[in-house]
Amino acid sequence: MNENSFPHLDKTVFSIVSLEEADDDEVKFWLSKTPYERLDALETLRQIFYGYDPNTTRLQRLFEIAERT
Repeated sequence: MNENSFPHLDKTVFSIVSLEEADDDEVKFWLSKTPYERLDALETLRQIFYGYDPNTTRLQRLFEIAERT
């Protein structure tokens, strides 16, 4: 999966605010979405921030040699 497949975040117009400081329109927008749509948006943001690629992510294998007594 290439880097261009996910939207990029313009950090110059990005701000973090608490729910108390958020605009009423923004709060109404997210409350109008279903829980699935909110989780989907959250997953998209997570992938943008951390560069997650589900095609290359695998569980790490750990091998340990144990001596028998």
